[in-house]
Amino acid sequence: MKTMTCRALGGPCDIEHHGETADDVINAQDRHLKEAEKAGDASHQEARNAMKSRWRHPKKSLGWYNDTKKAFAELPED
Repeated sequence: MKTMTCRALGGPCDIEHHGETADDVINAQDRHLKEAEKAGDASHQEARNAMKSRWRHPKKSLGWYNDTKKAFAELPED
C-alpha cells in the first residue's frame, strides 16, 4: 500500500489517497475531484477540469500518466 496526496496528483489539497497501484490512487483522485466539484469546491475546479481532459484524451495525457506511475513506484510502502 502506498499513499499519494491530491496535491501530488495535481490538486490543491493534501487529502491522502491510498492504493496498491498507481491506478488505485488515480481513480481515488478522480472520485475526490468529482465529489469536490459536486460540493461546489472551486479550489478543486482546475484540477477537475485537467482530470476530465485526461480521461477524454488518454493518448495526449500519457506523459502525465507515466510520470504519476513513476512517482508512485518510487514511493515507500506505507
